[in-house]
Amino acid sequence: MSKAPHLTFDFNTSGLSRGHLIVPGGADHGELSLPIFSLNKGEGPRVLITGGNHGNELEGPLVSRRIIEWLPKSQTCGRIIVLPVLNPLAVEAWSRNTPLDGLNLNRVFPGRADGSVTQRIADAVSRVLLPMADIVFDLHSFGPTWDLPPAATTHPIADPDLMARTVRVAEAFKLPVTLVWQHNDTAGMFDIVAQNQGKVFVCAEFGGGTVGAANLAIYEAGVRNALIALGLAEGKVEYPTFRKQKFGQTLETHPSDWLKSPASGIFEPRCSVLDEVKQGDIIGILHPMDSLSADSIEILAPGPSIVLAIVSGAHVKANEGVAFLARPLNIQESGADQPARLVCQ
Repeated sequence: MSKAPHLTFDFNTSGLSRGHLIVPGGADHGELSLPIFSLNKGEGPRVLITGGNHGNELEGPLVSRRIIEWLPKSQTCGRIIVLPVLNPLAVEAWSRNTPLDGLNLNRVFPGRADGSVTQRIADAVSRVLLPMADIVFDLHSFGPTWDLPPAATTHPIADPDLMARTVRVAEAFKLPVTLVWQHNDTAGMFDIVAQNQGKVFVCAEFGGGTVGAANLAIYEAGVRNALIALGLAEGKVEYPTFRKQKFGQTLETHPSDWLKSPASGIFEPRCSVLDEVKQGDIIGILHPMDSLSADSIEILAPGPSIVLAIVSGAHVKANEGVAFLARPLNIQESGADQPARLVCQ
């Protein structure tokens, strides 16, 4: 058994390859073989598409399989690698974290070759796949209790040129929302490792709760749109409609835009995603469950904003997030008027 992660096929081979990314075994689990698809059509952008980073977000694996079916007849140049399930152990358990070690794969990058199984998966992806890519699409959803519109997201990047290029590629998905998501630094995220290497990284987020046919169609259209805009595939760009809302909003958020529950109880949403709210509007009501005499608590908008995500009716603990607000992004970027398309050579 090889002690180094590797592919079971030659990545430089022209045309279509199907095989596995081998993640070496360790004391906690044996060797993993992650199914992988590669289509090499010569010069051009190199894109890595991944799903199943979190095991309870199944849209990514499903859309990845649809993209694999579409690419052979549509890809015109460049190289596209698709790994539908990054963490099969978490997917099988329908768990955000890996059951064996309790780790969140998206918090352990670049991983460790001598670590636990989650760390070994991150190490294999970081050492074998990431160097092969110029651009990464990591396909997520927002978790089973949240309602979120289709969004192509990124985080603020110190390099202004990489920031501008990343926003343009995110906008090329043509989803209802493009989001620049400011948050407190979290170590070990896949996107941070990729961006530190100068790579464009877009995280697609959509929905939560149920995996529906209409949602999957919008998600798939977004990924196709981005690949077409990059010049990697031919086809007609689609403009998905979500609750009568088409693409066009580029938004930003800050850590303070998380609205949190002041107590434990059941959260009742009083608005919907993409609603515009003003200061003092009711976002939702928290109903305590430990006393019938305790008053319900209104959770109010702190200022003019757009409802980006909201808990879709759930029991929450004190200080747990219940809504996420945003506002239009005003970004001054070099080359912002340039299209996202990267023409194949």
